[in-house]
Amino acid sequence: MDPTRLDRRFGREAFGADPANYHAARPPYPEAAWAALRARAGLSPGIDILEIGAGTGLATGALLRARPARLVAVEPDPRLAAFLRATTGDPRLEILAMPFEAAELAPASFDLVVSATAFHWLEPVPALKTIRGLLRPGGAVALLWNVFGDPGRPDPFHAATRQLFAATRPSPSSGSDGRPEHGLDAEARRADFVAAGFVADPPQAIAWSLVLDPPGVRRL
Repeated sequence: MDPTRLDRRFGREAFGADPANYHAARPPYPEAAWAALRARAGLSPGIDILEIGAGTGLATGALLRARPARLVAVEPDPRLAAFLRATTGDPRLEILAMPFEAAELAPASFDLVVSATAFHWLEPVPALKTIRGLLRPGGAVALLWNVFGDPGRPDPFHAATRQLFAATRPSPSSGSDGRPEHGLDAEARRADFVAAGFVADPPQAIAWSLVLDPPGVRRL
């Protein structure tokens, strides 16, 4: 193992110390992301959805607003799962506080599987193979990431703070060896899907802006 890389298991317990702050600090996903899921992944009323790595529910709320018949949210950190349970009183939502690999889910029981800025904490190909068995015919997988910074333009904030992470790359989502960040590495992500037996659609990048004041930066 690369000693500068945080283990994937880190992501299952690193963010639950202060769920309320974690929820408030993280940016939401832009509406364009959900429009893309409606157009490309079958997000629509009446379907059954599995969400992997639900956290405090930033994506969960948007998925519920699509009026699915059922949404099963898997979250390995019991503290984040408890926050989600306490703040989302929707009878269509079932929360499983366990790692995705340990969840006992019926084969061919979902129309859509979504993971929002969480899938990099899983071994991608084995996880995608499991997901393939959980999907009904014609079902879809949608993997989303919020990526901070724009590699196509100057970024003084990230340039000034890069030194903070010089010794340890913060997560498997971080770029390394000259490759783009996990969520922007389209070649690698398509290869994961193909290796798991999927037909991989072209990825879609959505540019959007987030404005943070100093307290917001500190929370994040």
